[in-house]
Amino acid sequence: MRKFILFLLLINGYLFSSAQVLSEREQSRVVDEILHERFTVLLPQLMERTGIDMWVVISREYNEDPVLKTMLPSTWLSARRTTMLVFNYDPKTKTVEKSAIARYNVGEAIKAAWDMQKFPDQWDALMDLISQKNPKKIGLNISKDYGHADGLDHTHHDLFMKKLPAALQSRVVSAEPLAVAWLESRTEREMQVYPQLVKISHDIIAEAFSAKVITPGVTTTDDLVWWFRQKLTSLGLSTWFHPSVAVQRSDSTSFEHLRSFSNRPKDDLIRPGDLLHVDFGITYLRLNTDVQQHAYVLRPGETDAPASIKKAFAYSNRLQDILTAQFKTGRTGNQMLLAALAQAKSEGIVPSIYTHPLGLHGHAAGPTIGMWDMQQGVPGSGDYPLYPHTAYSIELNSSTFIPEWGKDIRIMLEEDGFFDGKTFRYIGGRQEKLLLVKYF
Repeated sequence: MRKFILFLLLINGYLFSSAQVLSEREQSRVVDEILHERFTVLLPQLMERTGIDMWVVISREYNEDPVLKTMLPSTWLSARRTTMLVFNYDPKTKTVEKSAIARYNVGEAIKAAWDMQKFPDQWDALMDLISQKNPKKIGLNISKDYGHADGLDHTHHDLFMKKLPAALQSRVVSAEPLAVAWLESRTEREMQVYPQLVKISHDIIAEAFSAKVITPGVTTTDDLVWWFRQKLTSLGLSTWFHPSVAVQRSDSTSFEHLRSFSNRPKDDLIRPGDLLHVDFGITYLRLNTDVQQHAYVLRPGETDAPASIKKAFAYSNRLQDILTAQFKTGRTGNQMLLAALAQAKSEGIVPSIYTHPLGLHGHAAGPTIGMWDMQQGVPGSGDYPLYPHTAYSIELNSSTFIPEWGKDIRIMLEEDGFFDGKTFRYIGGRQEKLLLVKYF
């Protein structure tokens, strides 16, 4: 009987997927182990690199600073009351002292440092710690270019500056370089885990773009979107954005970015001969994926997609290669964007590049490499340089004329990759040929 149940699970595609997702308890353990590595190994390096010897992160319950959310232990789902974290870097020992001006420890890593008998007012306790440490630079999460690094709310900023001794006020700086570095940097343990996330994402897309899920003439794009959502729920996973499924086909409709991203028909019936596109990602172990792939729905008698569509697909693969060849430490997002666009155009490709960092957020902190409506460069975040040990969604498209359809199509690809400081690699490979939906 047990063998029969296992067989049913296998043929329904559940066994291989669910086996990759840890139990809630095991996920909690891994998250806390990764967080320990980030605090003890990564944070001292980043504080030394940025020259910020004290980082103060303050957040109110249910109005959490994006950075603080990444620092909480796995069993904390939000800040508690007003949560104050202080990180003090010692250049002699190259270590970081971690303190919580709180009633209790914030997990195992950050010990409570509030003597409520001596300082009934939490802010007084914070100021006493700052005065004792006498830092050269006090970093606060205030940023013009990154929402991720702009998490200190107006009320707490005003209270902080009002309470801070006058002699220390000139030492307050934006913690943007440190906050962005903290968010964008991937650790060794995270990169051991990341391939599993990408594989799960790829496996789910491959299952969705198959006759197991799609019946042409019956299944709609919205059916497929909700299949993705339900699949994640059944596996105990979540996503950071609602998936999208779009169709390009032999009709009079031309490609338009706004239509593709936000105004696409919701209930477009999938038909033989359609070129399908999905934008899909998962959240697991506090990391995120972001993937776009294509499938072709075979017509009766076809065994492969038309050669013209396969050629269009190859152009976008080539555009990926052109962009990732630009990855060099210290180059800004705008420099990489403009160089890649120029190279692509010289090869006869019609490109659009809108690549972004990836990690603790889907659209993460780090160098922005174009936006679909800003192909001349992105002020601010596009001027940020590339650092080693960072992850990216290589997101782009190229336009190609399809003679059989009498119009241009866009092959929109997105695959997740890692830059180690010397080379770029795809974390779990990339799509190099169209998925085929064969239903007959």
